[in-house]
Amino acid sequence: MSLKLGVPSKGRLMEKTFAWFDKRGITLSRTGSDREYAGRVDGIEGVSLVLLSAGEIPRELAAGRIHLGVTGTDLVHEKLPLWDQQLQEVAQLGFGQADLIIAVPACWADVDTLDDLDAAAAGFRARHGHRLRIATKYHRLVREFLTAAGVADYTLVDSQGATEGTVKNETAEAIADITSTGETLRANHLKILSDGLILRSQATLWRSRTAPLEAADKQVLELLLDRLAK
Repeated sequence: MSLKLGVPSKGRLMEKTFAWFDKRGITLSRTGSDREYAGRVDGIEGVSLVLLSAGEIPRELAAGRIHLGVTGTDLVHEKLPLWDQQLQEVAQLGFGQADLIIAVPACWADVDTLDDLDAAAAGFRARHGHRLRIATKYHRLVREFLTAAGVADYTLVDSQGATEGTVKNETAEAIADITSTGETLRANHLKILSDGLILRSQATLWRSRTAPLEAADKQVLELLLDRLAK
């Protein structure tokens, strides 16, 4: 058995994760073509590389099928309600930073806070006969955040891509999505509520609390974590 490390399988997250490990003397590499999800680890014995989508890594960590994994804070908190019982944060990697926020049309001059949004949602339902729609893929985090803020009279609309365009396309009145620079929001004439920050996220290395470890694996894990801490 070997220690399994899950890493995003493509794009800048994969490249930056490879670079982060490389600076610490551990080389991660993809083997085969870009369509093959195979990889290897050099620089330490007893560790195997598992290439997965960033969205799959929280599930695999929680199920104990991988021992370590790199994915965003937002995905862990959204997909795992009991994440702190299933996972341990090892290190924040310093890239992939994004904020999960609530944004509304920039032309809503009287809506700047969550209280304003609550009032606007009540007025919207009174006028239109249905609830104000908020497009997002972060259903659990957004619902918990809005409930804690006392916002009612809304419904969440699932959006797995191009969320910023849903208001323009009239499939939602507001959005909850991640943003790093805010440029896409501004391009779509949206503004972030002044108290609309739900979560700050970045690429993070996580350790599974549930993955089985043999004696040899524990030694490899201790050695790996010591190397990565330097």
